[in-house]
Amino acid sequence: MELQDSAYRCVAGIVPCLDVNEGFKDIDAAILVGAKPRGPGMERKDLLEQNAKIFEAQGKALDQFAKKTVKVLVVGNPCNTNALITSTYAPSIPKKNITAMTRLDQMRAIGQISEYMKVQVDDIENIVIWGNHSAT
Repeated sequence: MELQDSAYRCVAGIVPCLDVNEGFKDIDAAILVGAKPRGPGMERKDLLEQNAKIFEAQGKALDQFAKKTVKVLVVGNPCNTNALITSTYAPSIPKKNITAMTRLDQMRAIGQISEYMKVQVDDIENIVIWGNHSAT
């Protein structure tokens, strides 16, 4: 609905699918947002156990039905781990074609460094984030 509501000129059409295999057939791009959110008292480990099944299924469907040149953006958190799971189950798709939307974490880091250093965010350069943010 958000894609439709935004009226992007580059979106020629939207085909809703309940079957992941049908939805991934011959696609050029995938934005994987279908993750279970973390509930009260849940650790990342709990979330990973539940979301691993989702991203395993999506990886397998991408591997079997999507174009081998597909570009995949994983948004569902923890997105970097879910991207790894997706790529593990989509071995025929180049690893460089699967990425995670960790930009929010990068911007949070820049904001915190800016505040700590008492400088503007424009003054912060070359920030890189990696790994997970979990209790361990």
